[in-house]
Amino acid sequence: MSATNQSKAFQSRIGEALGNQQAHTNFRSAMNMLMENRLKQFPDQEELLHKRQRADAIRAHALRNLPALLEKLEQKLVENGIQVHWAENGEEANALIHQLLSQAGARSVVKGKSMVSEEIDLNHYMEERGIKVLESDLGEFILQLAGETPSHIVMPAIHKSKQEIAELLNRHFPEHPYSEDVDTLTQQARQILRDQFRQADAGISGVNFMVAETGTLCLVENEGNGRMTTTVPPLHIAVTGIEKVVELLSDVPPLLELLTKSATGQPITAYFNMISRPRQTGEMDGPQEVHLVLLDNGRSHIRRDEELLDTLRCIRCGSCINHCPVYVQVGGHAYGTVYPGPIGSVLEPMRQGLDKIGALTSACSLCGACGQVCPVQIPLPKLINRLRAEAVTQQVETQGVKGQGSLRKLLEVWTWKGWRLIFGSGLRYRLFKLLATRLRRLTPPKMGGWSRYRTVAKPASRSLDEMAAKAGFDHE
Repeated sequence: MSATNQSKAFQSRIGEALGNQQAHTNFRSAMNMLMENRLKQFPDQEELLHKRQRADAIRAHALRNLPALLEKLEQKLVENGIQVHWAENGEEANALIHQLLSQAGARSVVKGKSMVSEEIDLNHYMEERGIKVLESDLGEFILQLAGETPSHIVMPAIHKSKQEIAELLNRHFPEHPYSEDVDTLTQQARQILRDQFRQADAGISGVNFMVAETGTLCLVENEGNGRMTTTVPPLHIAVTGIEKVVELLSDVPPLLELLTKSATGQPITAYFNMISRPRQTGEMDGPQEVHLVLLDNGRSHIRRDEELLDTLRCIRCGSCINHCPVYVQVGGHAYGTVYPGPIGSVLEPMRQGLDKIGALTSACSLCGACGQVCPVQIPLPKLINRLRAEAVTQQVETQGVKGQGSLRKLLEVWTWKGWRLIFGSGLRYRLFKLLATRLRRLTPPKMGGWSRYRTVAKPASRSLDEMAAKAGFDHE
């Protein structure tokens, strides 16, 4: 899709989202609750700043030493009995996972929540090859029934009301009585999913943190489905991005605290899983095989840029999304990408290329809220501005940005050249004012995208200098 077409598609999705009043109400209510919950968890702003600085340092250190830490992680995992696989892109990752499932004779899979699996479109790939994949996270399960993608990286079904969820469950599972009670709906979904864990041939999960020191995979969750996914089936496959590694086990608690409090306002999640090996002799549960698929998918390319690599510090808490005034108006689906909101406006154009998704950088008011609440201090407004500049620059493509200059328009270029010419000389500026006031009736009624939501203003009949002189004021 060309830059022009992708921009039009983005505008079309925004228009559709703005017309969905129910979804807007759902988002507004949910975002208000999440912001209030987070605020309650951080009453001392000075203490919060100290914690953010520490988390920033942990993630920055891991990224600076990423190659060495990944090698150490692989060594420790292999020593622990976990098999490690490397994937350059989504196609390789899907092929690897499919090969592992085929070798095990797996035809049914239960899957825990994983944004990386959404990134590589894992479900669709497996189902095309005859492998049934069932989402076990409640929000993801609801969206799977609805045939939709997540609209939020932490709460995927946040755009749906309890009435919509009740109707969806009743339509697919009429044997359960219709109810709009949240606890009842949760119990119904739990009953539906429970047998699937026992029957599944394999479980697939994401990873929140990988510890190089001990070879440990950490999973954060609230529903217990992640623990079931990674312990009940005989085969567990974890898939994650290479940037999730940290050096020490002691690095995890500071990040975990900020993750849970920033994401949902919880002091801690209901479950925190640490996986270091498959089932051992004499143990009652756990998978017989554990595999880890490490995905690059453009992350190494991003890491080469000294400024843009800050994006990889992200711990996927979603706090920037929760506080974004643009997201709350249009929701996640309007972005048309796996990762929405401020983090998506930075990560997706770098991952896919400015020529494919560069219009996403315009989905920002530069209010700065995302940068203020990010627990690892990613300067999101600064990075969005950088990408906006890269999208229209004429320079040779830099290391960290693909599709540089794809949104550059000659009309805009010559407009700004004209502006510089006029305002670079006092004489030219005075002449311009004279012409603008005298020829005001020639002002065009439309000025491209600017006048789509604004009225084009005509110059006054006389300039301010002229009016001041007529009134007898010395304006020199």
